[in-house]
Amino acid sequence: MRILMADDDEDDRRAVAKAWKASRAINPIEFVNNGEELMDYLHRPGEFSGAESAQPGLILLDLNMPKKDGREALREIKANPELRRIPVVILTTSKAEEDIYRTYDLGANSFITKPVTFTSLVELIHVIGKYWVEIVELPNDGMRAE
Repeated sequence: MRILMADDDEDDRRAVAKAWKASRAINPIEFVNNGEELMDYLHRPGEFSGAESAQPGLILLDLNMPKKDGREALREIKANPELRRIPVVILTTSKAEEDIYRTYDLGANSFITKPVTFTSLVELIHVIGKYWVEIVELPNDGMRAE
């Protein structure tokens, strides 16, 4: 299962990539820079992943991004019958109660505030991987492009 992270902050993407390696996650992770790129990836994954055309099995989504923010992207993903089964975990700096309620109303599967230390980020990545890859049962049809 491939993981896709949408985040406009290069430092955050770099930190997650390092934490991904440090946590020894076996699943590949790919990155896009904003909600617009995320939607392009989901509608035409081959342009981003080379030869592989399978959809990601999990999306890590930042909320505050340029071009198209995470809320707009989440709304589009959950409104699309071919994409709505892909789990979306909000991973953001926001702690605003309004963001929590709004994203769950839009169909988010989890809301996580980004940890401030690298050690906490590694632990979080390990937990995300364990839960979404090893514990939960996900529908196979939501993981492939139609």
